[in-house]
Amino acid sequence: MKRPNVLLIMTDQHRFDALSCYGNESIETPYLDWIASKGTLFENAYTPSPSCIPARACLLTGMNQWHTGILGMGRGQGPMGVGFEHTLPGELAKAGYHTQGIGKMHFSPQRALNGFHNTLLDESSRAEKPDFISDYRKWFLSQTNGQYDINDHGVNWNSWMARPYHAPEYLHPTNWTVNESISFLKRRDPTKPFFLKMSFARPHSPYDALPYYFDMYLKKDLPKPYVGEWAHIHDVPEDAADPNAWRGVRSSEEIHRARAGYYGNVNHIDSQIGRLLEFLKKAGELDNTCIIFTSDHGDMLGDHNLWRKTYAYEGSAHIPLIVCLPQSVAEHKRKRADEPVTLYDIMPTILEAVGADIPDTVDGKSLIPLINGEDSGWREYIHGEHSTCYSEEQEMQFVTDGKWKYIWFPRLGTEQLFDLVNDPGECHDLAQNKDYQDELLKWRSRLIKELEPRNLGLVDGGKLVCQKGKPPIVSPHYEKRISKTRI
Repeated sequence: MKRPNVLLIMTDQHRFDALSCYGNESIETPYLDWIASKGTLFENAYTPSPSCIPARACLLTGMNQWHTGILGMGRGQGPMGVGFEHTLPGELAKAGYHTQGIGKMHFSPQRALNGFHNTLLDESSRAEKPDFISDYRKWFLSQTNGQYDINDHGVNWNSWMARPYHAPEYLHPTNWTVNESISFLKRRDPTKPFFLKMSFARPHSPYDALPYYFDMYLKKDLPKPYVGEWAHIHDVPEDAADPNAWRGVRSSEEIHRARAGYYGNVNHIDSQIGRLLEFLKKAGELDNTCIIFTSDHGDMLGDHNLWRKTYAYEGSAHIPLIVCLPQSVAEHKRKRADEPVTLYDIMPTILEAVGADIPDTVDGKSLIPLINGEDSGWREYIHGEHSTCYSEEQEMQFVTDGKWKYIWFPRLGTEQLFDLVNDPGECHDLAQNKDYQDELLKWRSRLIKELEPRNLGLVDGGKLVCQKGKPPIVSPHYEKRISKTRI
C-alpha cells in the first residue's frame, strides 16, 4: 500500500475561535472548514505553554514542556536549541520520508535542522547573529531592490496596532510560504512520500492584513473582547501607553482595527492554504495526504485588557486543531472530539498514521483512537504553564479539561477557577465562591499532582507554595540536553 504523505500546517498565535468551523460567524475560512468537514475537529485543544518556543518544542518532539526543558520564554528559560533524541521530522526521515520545513521554525541556531532534510525560513525580524538573513527577507529585498523592508509599515512585531499591508500582495510572507511550499512539492523526491511543515508567520502581529481583507473586516461587526469582572487589574494606563503593550485598555476603535487586521490575516492564510490544496488535488496526492492544522498558541486581542500570549486564558491557551487522515488510516467516525488534547499529541498521531515506531521519549498520545471513536482511556485534563515573561505576576500554571479551568499564579500565590461551559469568556472567577469550593479543591489537587514530583519547592505538605522572591522554575532536562551539544 502506498504510504501517505504528511502536511502539517501551523499558524502563529492563532486563537481557536478565529475560525468559522469553531463557530465564529464573522470570519471566513472556507478551506479550513472543508478540511474539518472531511476530518475531525478537536474542540478542546490546548497549548502546553502559550508562547512560540516552548510550544513548538513540544510539537517537534512529542514531549511535554517539562521534558523539553523549556517552560516559557522568560526568566530562567533558554532558546529551543538542539540535541533532542527524537524529533518528528527526524523520525519521518528515518522512515523514508522526504522532509521539508518552510516558514517560521524558531530554532536555535536558526539554521539548525532538528531532523529536517532542509528548511526555508521566515524568521520575521529575529536574527541571532548579525550576518543572519532569513530566506524570506532575502527574497523580499531582491524583489524590492532595497527600496523598502519587510516592516517598513512601522508596526512592531508585538504591537496591538493595525494597518493594511504596505507592499504589493505577492510580497506578503503568507504568499511566500505557500509559493515555496508548492515549489518544494514540484521538485521533491518522487520516489518517497513527503513530510511538509508549512509554518505561517501570521496571524501573529503585526496585524497587517492585505488591504482587501483589512477593509472587509473593518466594515464587519466583529466579536467584542471578553472583559471579566476581575479584569480591572489590567487597566493600567502607564502600561497601555506602550505601542507594544501587553496589557491596558485601548479604545474600541483600536481594538476593532486590531481584530480586523487579525481576522484579515487569518482569511488570507486560509485562501493561500486553498492554493496548496488545489495543487495537491491536481497532482493526485490530496486523498493520500495526512493533513493536520494547528497553532502554537493564541492571541488575547484585548480580552480582559490583555494582549499577545503567555496567559492561561482561553484567547491565549486554547488553540485550533483539525486532523484529516486518508481513509486507509482512519475512519473519522467522530467529526468533533471534546477530549482535552495538546501539541505533543501530534507527533505520535502522525507516526502511527504512517506506520512508524513511536519513541519512548514521547509523552503524547495518538489521536487516532479518538478519531475512530474507540474507548481509549483518554487523559482527564491538560497541564500547562508559562514562566515569568512580561511581568512577574503573570507567571502561571493551569489545568483544564475544556469544561473547567484552574489557574495558579506562583509569584502571587493567587488562583482562579472558571466554569467554561457556562462562562466561556472566563468573566466570572469562582475561586472565592463558597458554592464551588469542592470543584476548586479537585482542580487544585490535580495541579499539585503534576508539580509535586518536580521537587522544586512548588508543593509542600500537599499545598502549593508561593514563589514570590524565589529563583525561577527551571527544568533540569534543558541543561542535560544542551550539555550534550557543547563542544
